[in-house]
Amino acid sequence: MATDVESDNDKDFKRSLLGCLGSLRAFGVSLTGRHDRADDLVQDTIMKAWAKKSSFEPGTNMKAWLFTILRNEFYSQIRKSGREVQDSDGFYTEQMATNPGQYGALDLQDFKKALEKLPDDQREAIILIGASGFSYEEAAEICECAIGTIKSRVNRARTRLSELLNVEGDADYGPDSGSLAVTGRTFVG
Repeated sequence: MATDVESDNDKDFKRSLLGCLGSLRAFGVSLTGRHDRADDLVQDTIMKAWAKKSSFEPGTNMKAWLFTILRNEFYSQIRKSGREVQDSDGFYTEQMATNPGQYGALDLQDFKKALEKLPDDQREAIILIGASGFSYEEAAEICECAIGTIKSRVNRARTRLSELLNVEGDADYGPDSGSLAVTGRTFVG
């Protein structure tokens, strides 16, 4: 007999649900401004309501309960769409390829080792200019030497780092040709 009662409750719930469809659709159109999106929103609302029918209290306002679900679903979709990008032709997806991170970490280790091999005055000059962003004038003031001396130290440090790291041109920076082929970027070398 319990199944007959549950069955009657399901029938009453379904009847009440179907009686609200027109109002739900109108509310959906008022929120979305589009009939197709409103239909999808109503469908999502009905699916959620059916899944949560046990939380509906018989005798309370079914229409208000459904409108609340629809409204919450609408705002959830809006928040979600703010984090999503329409990419039907795959353009943005193609641009998302990244180079392997291990090469950058290995390159940084090599750079640190090479930097340690520089004389103190050259290392100090290249760090002040290249890493800390000071101007030649500011670096010269910090090191208490002439601007020409700082420029010379930086030039010698760059040259020595290039030698230590086997860097001969722009193609030696960044990912190797194998990584570039995998990520779809063109290799200029």
